[in-house]
Amino acid sequence: MSERRIGIIMNGVTGRMGTNQHLARSIAAIRRQGGVALRDGSRLMPDPILVGRDGGKLQRLAKTHGVERWTTDLDAALANRADRVFFDAATTQMRPTLLKRAIAAGKHVYCEKPVATTLAEALSLVRAAKKARVKHGVVQDKLWLPGMRKLARLRDEGFFGKILSVRGEFGYWVFEGDPGRAQPAAQRPSWNYRAQDGGGIILDMLCHWRYVLDNLFGEVQAVSCRGATHLPWRWDEGGRRYRADADDAAYATFELKGGVIAQFNSSWCARVRRDDLLTLQVDGTKGSAVAGLRDCRIQSYAETPKPVWNPDIPQPIDFYAGWRPVPDEAFDNAFKVQWEAFLRHVAGEGGFRWNLLEGAKGVQLAELGLKSWARRRWLDVPKLKA
Repeated sequence: MSERRIGIIMNGVTGRMGTNQHLARSIAAIRRQGGVALRDGSRLMPDPILVGRDGGKLQRLAKTHGVERWTTDLDAALANRADRVFFDAATTQMRPTLLKRAIAAGKHVYCEKPVATTLAEALSLVRAAKKARVKHGVVQDKLWLPGMRKLARLRDEGFFGKILSVRGEFGYWVFEGDPGRAQPAAQRPSWNYRAQDGGGIILDMLCHWRYVLDNLFGEVQAVSCRGATHLPWRWDEGGRRYRADADDAAYATFELKGGVIAQFNSSWCARVRRDDLLTLQVDGTKGSAVAGLRDCRIQSYAETPKPVWNPDIPQPIDFYAGWRPVPDEAFDNAFKVQWEAFLRHVAGEGGFRWNLLEGAKGVQLAELGLKSWARRRWLDVPKLKA
């Protein structure tokens, strides 16, 4: 069996997502399994070079994950014609500039979302990639989560009948980082809570909800959004107190093609009392489902209980008991699955529709969500053209 090398410039992998999901659980895992299988029987073997500003961190990461190459010189990495793919997981504000440099160097590009902080920047990336005739993709990992794939299967099998509504609850308590309190360490970087650094949960999460809704339930056609900054003060990585002026919660309603209504609450200031950090309840005429990141439970029309409102007695129905689990399948890591699809696309095997234009749709919805909040009104979501 022949092996084909594909060089990948991996920028921003010292961050949490870059290290855990893209390096450790995707590229390193693909290398351990012997590469990506292609139709001709050969295997495509990623050969990454890790790029960042901290040489010490890069060296340690490379050693840990069996990577031979790393550098702090991005220009030199982009100049190497043997490396055909550029991947970015650095901060959102830096992404458009970095991607355009990579596109100008003739690299195929793959990146985290949001692809930019404004729709104008996002569309400029689409045009640059199209003009350069390079292949491009954007991480839309939640589509490959086991819970979401189970929802897609139920939809395709007609389990729901006509889908009526979708309700999403996402988030958890992100600690403020106060060194004087019992749990001082924050779970997320401080830049996420500063508007000037590209922070804000609306920009972050509405990009996710756009591709989840578009792909699973119907194209988003209108949005009403209310943001909030519930916690105005946080502490950064150096223990310094700063004003958190970016939105840390968002309460959004969406109208979808076909009449489906979707509601999503997203918050870094919520304590979890539900099945998972993200749960989606889908209600249809024939049945309902509740899915988390991995699990999914269903209740058909015939299994639906018939409650009667009576607050004067203890609730006689156990509403959790009437739901059946959807059987598990052999689902791989969501990030890794999409990486493999993109690498096959670069190798000439099949299309890849989760591209920069799809990423721009997420930025469009986030931008409209922020405008909806400012104007206190519903806004239509126009179709995007590259």
